[in-house]
Amino acid sequence: MEKILSKKFPKIGLRIIKSSVAVALCYLVSFLRGNSGIVFYSQLAALWCMQVYVENTRKNAIQRTIGTVIGALYGLVFLLMKNQVRILGKTGAIVDAAAISLMLIAVLYTTVLIKKKQASYFSCVVFLSIVVNHMTDANPYLFVWNRFLDTMIGIAIGIGVNCFSLPKEKHKDILFISGLDDTLLNSKESLSDYSRVELNRMLDEGVNFTISTMRTPASLMEPMHDIRLKLPVIAMDGAVLYDIREKMYLKTYVMSSAESKEVLSLIKEQGLMCFTNVIVDDMLVIYYDEPVDEVQKQLVARMRKSPYRNYVRRPLPETEYVVYFMMLYPDDVINDFYHVLKERGFAEKLKILYYPSTDYPGYSYIKIYNKNATKENMTAYLKEMLHLEKTVTFGSIPGRYDYVVDSGDSNQVVHVLKKLYETVKVPKAYKKQ
Repeated sequence: MEKILSKKFPKIGLRIIKSSVAVALCYLVSFLRGNSGIVFYSQLAALWCMQVYVENTRKNAIQRTIGTVIGALYGLVFLLMKNQVRILGKTGAIVDAAAISLMLIAVLYTTVLIKKKQASYFSCVVFLSIVVNHMTDANPYLFVWNRFLDTMIGIAIGIGVNCFSLPKEKHKDILFISGLDDTLLNSKESLSDYSRVELNRMLDEGVNFTISTMRTPASLMEPMHDIRLKLPVIAMDGAVLYDIREKMYLKTYVMSSAESKEVLSLIKEQGLMCFTNVIVDDMLVIYYDEPVDEVQKQLVARMRKSPYRNYVRRPLPETEYVVYFMMLYPDDVINDFYHVLKERGFAEKLKILYYPSTDYPGYSYIKIYNKNATKENMTAYLKEMLHLEKTVTFGSIPGRYDYVVDSGDSNQVVHVLKKLYETVKVPKAYKKQ
């Protein structure tokens, strides 16, 4: 029953609570000011600054401030002009409407001149709120000032509330490594909104977090394109260490020329074809023969669209070193070839993965790597590179990882990561002696 309710009614997020607190604080400030301003404008500004990321809060605050200043200044100019030229009756109303419409051009053009087009909407809102609704006030200049002050108060409250957090100790001496499929990604092959926001926040704060996956960097980039990973990722099941930001392969475990020739000779002997993955100048190049099987043709048509993959229909050049061979065939064909590999002794000198395809039912994969191409070896290399000794791993296989992720709980990694990375600082006076 609890699970059903949690799916129908998501928890109230911190951003919702902070928005409520910000509105309440705007009321408090308004009361302390003797209600001299209009609290509505403060609340609008505060809510506008209530963004998911602190960086966006600052950007929106600057936007709103610039827009308010421009709109208020032009509003003041219009009021001064209005005081100098007074036209009564319908004619006066028509002249005012024409003047306001023309001055709006100046307001918008000013945002273009100072290269702050994002502030154009707020400039117009502030300007129109002054000249349309409060032109006949007894003291319209006071409204201009209060309008500006209300917005500044709201911005200050919005920034303060959104940036507030309890002092926490960050454990930057730990390397956190998570799997991807059935671990961090949900059934739609994406991160939940909660995981994306919280993970990006911790990454911005400096958490040492990375991904270890069987996927290629190309396949990894698709679901993780909006995650601000800073550390290299372990890809191809430990065969490569890839720097996402620099788009460079920092380390690779490749097969020797002799091993590659042996594997290719055996594949041809069995009348089969394969996809040969090599790294050329930090590009993933996949050499292959013309596929006969329809599923293989579908695979090529789907995969070659990626800008991170380069499919080349020609034999493997002798000068290239292979990262891994991949084969996709019906289950019985792959099963037979797997037994041939074992009988010929390839299982002892190379790393062989054999598993069913989830994308193509009735088909299976075989991938053949350098014997040392393991996630454990690449993790050890990454730890040494980062000068870190402690690691915490997340995955879906019991007994292989520090934290085993339950099937269907794509938020578990980030939940646990938060607890391990952040610890609320307790004042010494409250610590147990």
